[in-house]
Amino acid sequence: MDEATDKNAVRPFHVAVPEAELTELRRRIDATRWPERETVSDFSQGVPQAKMQKLARYWATDYDWRKVEARLNSYPQFITEIDGLDIQFLHVRSKHESALPVIVTHGWPGSIIEQLKIIDPLSNSTAHGGSAADAFHVVIPSASFRRKSMRLPLPALRRRPVSRPMSERRTTRSSSSTSTCTTPS
Repeated sequence: MDEATDKNAVRPFHVAVPEAELTELRRRIDATRWPERETVSDFSQGVPQAKMQKLARYWATDYDWRKVEARLNSYPQFITEIDGLDIQFLHVRSKHESALPVIVTHGWPGSIIEQLKIIDPLSNSTAHGGSAADAFHVVIPSASFRRKSMRLPLPALRRRPVSRPMSERRTTRSSSSTSTCTTPS
């Protein structure tokens, strides 16, 4: 089977959100129907409405998605299918050949955007006061970016934990200090 038709193949990925989707998101944010204002001045009834409205205004008018999209696209990105789910991930290889691979995950809600600031210190350790032995090849899977990634079929969850595919991709270091990733057959 060639790579173009093999869903399990690792394929290049590029973020390109259609402008129509961003326009619709802004429209929905602007159309928010706000509840009555809270009756306390603290967070005991949740996030204060004024704070939420300020955040909504930021997302609707000030947030520059294209700038974030360009930042994401400045890193090597890939996609593959694992257990019927598209998994998008960043993979930044260190210039140091002896670097070990490291998988950095994020929580939910959250995204790979929060992890971008650690890529260079991990992959280019010598530029940040470390040695070549401190360097890593950085892999950051996205748990939230692609809508299809979020559709977890219930039977799949019953069969095995979501984290299992990641844990099966063990990393070992050989005596010659080279790193290898193994995948079960």
